[in-house]
Amino acid sequence: MSIAATDARSQPALAFRNLTLGYDRHPAVHHLSGAVASGALLAVVGPNGAGKSTLLKSIVGTLVPLEGSIDRSGLRAQDIAYLPQSAEIDRTFPITVYDLVSMGHWRRIGMFGRLSRGPRDPVAEAIDAVGLRGFEARALGTLSGGQMQRVLFARLLLQDARLILLDEPFTAIDAKTTSDLIDLIARWHGEKRTVIAVLHDMGIVREHFPETLLLAREAVAWGPTGETLSSENLLRARRMVEAFSHQADICDKVA
Repeated sequence: MSIAATDARSQPALAFRNLTLGYDRHPAVHHLSGAVASGALLAVVGPNGAGKSTLLKSIVGTLVPLEGSIDRSGLRAQDIAYLPQSAEIDRTFPITVYDLVSMGHWRRIGMFGRLSRGPRDPVAEAIDAVGLRGFEARALGTLSGGQMQRVLFARLLLQDARLILLDEPFTAIDAKTTSDLIDLIARWHGEKRTVIAVLHDMGIVREHFPETLLLAREAVAWGPTGETLSSENLLRARRMVEAFSHQADICDKVA
């Protein structure tokens, strides 16, 4: 399926060309083609097992395509910020809020670069921007789910990336935190950054994301959110994932 999801007048931030992704040569995303316009605010939705997180991992470069390719339009590693699912983050690691947020600078100043803690401390400003002033010395293990997600968004602020990838950023957090983080995403969108978010809350998608990719191991629909999330498309996506067999043919190429 080939779906052009970008304005022809704009330079795409990403282009997928017959992209197939998977693990142990078993495909999880099949033959995806299309483009994400620079400055887009795109939701990626679909049933469990649809390949949504797999797609983000391929964009950030941690998963090599089995077939096809991703054109990142010259984006460098430091131009991409990635927030994985909360379950992938070890909150038992003995580190403070300040230290974790400061890691957002690593790609720009290097692991051994020096951070200023003067009156214009960018780390403190990022922590303040997400509503956690006074939490700088707190250990990660003492934070609630919502507080932890605010910390991770503060780190994204410091990365100052052109492309921001968010994997289920609102899972298991309170409504106030969700609202505040949506405001930050809107800010990034207003700054013409490209934001791609894997989401499951269709209410949030319909209200805040103008464009949606409905994925069910292949693209079911991709375009304006209202059109993409039709009842017919959602039913088709669910049936496609339910019908998937883990005994599917193994791809000829080895990742």
